[in-house]
Amino acid sequence: MKKRSRTKLSEELSILKRLRQCDFTVLLLVVILVIFGVVMVFSASYYNSINYSGTPYTYLKKQLFFALTGAALMYATSVVDYHLYRRFDWILLILSLVLLVLLFTPLGVTTNGATRWLRVGPLSIMPGEIAKVAAILFTASFFADEPNRVLSLKRGVLPMAGLMALLGILIIKQPNLSTALTVVGIIAGMMFLSGLQWRYLIGAFGLGAGGLLILSQTGTYWGDRLTSFTDPFKDAQGDGFQAVQSLLALGTGGLFGLGLGKSVQKNLYLPEPQNDFILAIIGEELGLVGVLILMLVFVLLVWRCSMVAINAPDQFGMLLAGGVALMIGIQVVLNVAVVTSSMPPTGIALPFVSYGGNALWIFMGMAGVVLNISRQSRTLNPEQKKKKQNRVQRVRERERERRERESLI
Repeated sequence: MKKRSRTKLSEELSILKRLRQCDFTVLLLVVILVIFGVVMVFSASYYNSINYSGTPYTYLKKQLFFALTGAALMYATSVVDYHLYRRFDWILLILSLVLLVLLFTPLGVTTNGATRWLRVGPLSIMPGEIAKVAAILFTASFFADEPNRVLSLKRGVLPMAGLMALLGILIIKQPNLSTALTVVGIIAGMMFLSGLQWRYLIGAFGLGAGGLLILSQTGTYWGDRLTSFTDPFKDAQGDGFQAVQSLLALGTGGLFGLGLGKSVQKNLYLPEPQNDFILAIIGEELGLVGVLILMLVFVLLVWRCSMVAINAPDQFGMLLAGGVALMIGIQVVLNVAVVTSSMPPTGIALPFVSYGGNALWIFMGMAGVVLNISRQSRTLNPEQKKKKQNRVQRVRERERERRERESLI
């Protein structure tokens, strides 16, 4: 018995030691967001759950299961050496593309006019979520193998532009504009972290904005979707219904909110309030103050992930952690934009908070990768630290050379 107790104690101390070595702030912020998400999913889904299954606890039980399994996944990815993922960059990318294509076969599940899920027995898979991880891993590996690729139009910029176009088109066809913007934004942001010149980003932004402007004037499905959000009250019972209900919830909440659990809009007015529009319920129950505190937590999390990227042991780790920071930041911005009717409601989860297993597992798993990167950066030996300093110096020199070239153009 004593030997068994000592073994168990040793294992617990080993886990605590690993947690101390990683960026504890990232871990703490993720735990806070996940716990808060479970509470708000229960509150937001209360009446919807009763209407759906006769009990208010259906979504709560599922979200608790997602959170606990997500915690196990986060721990697993935090202890696995992140360099091992480079072996699977092409495999995951191809798998992601195959899953996206399978959505347009009989395997695809259509809900509310969107085909975003693949049903495998009791399990639902969202290929769009997997595409985010595939984009981060492949882009990080692509530019870590040869950092100067990003300076070459033929060997760096055009191949990644093709990848962005391919993933973007497959995701938009679901249709899912916000996830497409997230994936494209992640790749573009990681290219910038690798040293992409400003003119390419400005040019790409100009082309994208011009394309959306032209599309909004076509009178097609996407044209109507891209313009309906500008005045949702014009068609409050049609395309603008969700946006109107969301704005009513936020307006009702005022500064301090109605109180936890006292939302009116969740009472079967706002469709699926525990999903993409959970921020509206948060605003109604906890008010503007509650929303601002939540945004502050997200800002701190993105900042800490960025610090992990800056202090990463190598280029691959830097880009990997930077990609996760971009994924979280972009998705929060897009979710806020959708909830406040600043862009069309296209389906985008609030990281760590919205109901759903796929998104929560992806975010918690990638948070674990960031924790692994942070731990390895804190346990460098003198030789590794010297290599890291040399790498940082080379990056600074490349940046200085790039600025000099741009000043001559």
